[in-house]
Amino acid sequence: MPPSRPKPLTFLYWSLIATTILAAVLAVGTFWLAARTQTEDDWVRHTLAVRNQIAQIIILMQRAESSARGYQLTEHAAFLRPYENSVIALPAALNKMAILVGDNPRQQRSLEQLRELVADRVTALRDTIKEDRIGRMRPPVAAASSGTALKTMHAFHGLVAAMTAEEDRLLALRQSRSTTLGILLQGSAGTSFLLICAVGTLVGFTTRRSFMELAAARDRLMLTNQELLEQINLRESAESQLRQAQKMEAIGQLTGGIAHDFNNMLGVISGSLDLIQRRIRKGDFGVERFIVAAVKASERATVLTQRLLAFARQQPLAPEPLDANRMITNMSDLLRSTLGEHIAIETVAAAGMWRTKADAHQLENAILNVAINARDAMQTGGRLTIETANAYLDEAYCRHYGDVNAGQFVMIAITDTGIGMNPDIALRAFDPFFTTKPAGTGTGLGLSQVYGFVKQSRGHIKIYSEPGAGTTVKIYLPRFIGDAQEKIRPSGIPVATGNASETVLVVEDDPLMRRLTTDALRELGYTVYDSDKASDALAILDRTPGIKLLFTDVVMPEGDGRKLAIEATRRRPDLKVLFTTGYTPNAVVHGGVLDAGVQLLAKPFTLEQLAAKVRSVLDA
Repeated sequence: MPPSRPKPLTFLYWSLIATTILAAVLAVGTFWLAARTQTEDDWVRHTLAVRNQIAQIIILMQRAESSARGYQLTEHAAFLRPYENSVIALPAALNKMAILVGDNPRQQRSLEQLRELVADRVTALRDTIKEDRIGRMRPPVAAASSGTALKTMHAFHGLVAAMTAEEDRLLALRQSRSTTLGILLQGSAGTSFLLICAVGTLVGFTTRRSFMELAAARDRLMLTNQELLEQINLRESAESQLRQAQKMEAIGQLTGGIAHDFNNMLGVISGSLDLIQRRIRKGDFGVERFIVAAVKASERATVLTQRLLAFARQQPLAPEPLDANRMITNMSDLLRSTLGEHIAIETVAAAGMWRTKADAHQLENAILNVAINARDAMQTGGRLTIETANAYLDEAYCRHYGDVNAGQFVMIAITDTGIGMNPDIALRAFDPFFTTKPAGTGTGLGLSQVYGFVKQSRGHIKIYSEPGAGTTVKIYLPRFIGDAQEKIRPSGIPVATGNASETVLVVEDDPLMRRLTTDALRELGYTVYDSDKASDALAILDRTPGIKLLFTDVVMPEGDGRKLAIEATRRRPDLKVLFTTGYTPNAVVHGGVLDAGVQLLAKPFTLEQLAAKVRSVLDA
């Protein structure tokens, strides 16, 4: 329920409305009275114009009479010009009179009679003058006093007097109306002024009271606002503590999962090495199975580290233009062998597919991880559908999720017919080490790795699932527009080893890692020099002309490997450079993507991986 308005404010509100209405009414009334007054004044002027026109007609008629009589008495031609001018002006004067009395039927009838009298009298005067000119004139006194002329002139003057009296009556009436309207206008203006002054005084008094009430309400509001701010601060503090607790819980879950898995792997490695050492001391060299166990444990540790880096969006990516349809087709055999015969795989490839730019190996791993989770959700068998399509994520969708920019995307959807997930589980599906699988059947990092890869690739991932209705995971990767060609990756080609004429300079600050890398390269047939810091490496480079490859760690105490490589290639432009690192935010990886032209081998690496990478860099 909205708060009620204080009484002074209510009164002020209605007073302002009443004042506005009153002012509007008075303004309209004043304009109306002014308009009526103007109209009446116009009619007064109109009446005066009619009277003036009547007087003009009388003057013209009298001038014609007197001029005609003067000619008759004196037979002087000078009297004819005023006579003729008056006769010529009379029709125009009568027509103007007709226009002026067009609104008065009574005056129009009188005017028609007046026209006839004027016409008759003008005709008589013209005939008299004409007879006089031909010498048949009657005596002037007799003509002037003839009964017909007198009768006509009497009728003329009587009619003109009647018309003048009618206009005098109208003039008096209109002047009376104009005076009355003027008095009303003045009275209305005076009344309006008094009413507005009274209302203004009342409004001013009420406004003062209202401002006092508003000031008191403002003080109360400020006090309430201060209390509300304190409550908000307390709530934000509590929410911050809750978020911190949730963050610590997530970190605890993450570190607990890492510690659990790494303890298992380290236990296998350390136990295998202890057994190998004891057997060798006894002269028993049947230690192959312990070596295999240690190797497998180290491989698991490597995979775990890569998945953690992927979730943290810190893995080094080497994006390249690729066709999602071709990738899924090439993965068909791998998916069938991984998922088993009880899972039917169906692919739906859209026509006219756009290309995207992503790390092909990591995208394959992402699809494979989602497919493996789908397989585990279909324990009794089912169907896995992989679909591609072009998609556009609009601004409204992106604002809702907040972690993706609007635009065009390549969409890869993986749908299963498994048991599905409820909303709570779907919200936590990407959390590291969160799993609904039985103990020992999953690490809880598969979807976390997928999530981190997609986000690091500036994409978007969304899960759609309902219990009993299966699950769909949609991966959106940004559309790539360019001319770069998709790389063709060789498969199954044996890696060639090196020879003693190919010299490698290893720069590594960790002594154990440096010794292991040096021994591995020598095992592969290369001539190797090693150094633990950049300055010594440059000295070795200066005095050893046959070095073909600089294999350097990126993160070192005395200057990073990137600066070392820049200085080394400045001194030896033909020198090849291969970087290695165990942590990606450094000088050669920006935004999770390798810098252009940079070759990187991530730690830890196997002998086969080292051999392949060194060979590819030297042969490039």
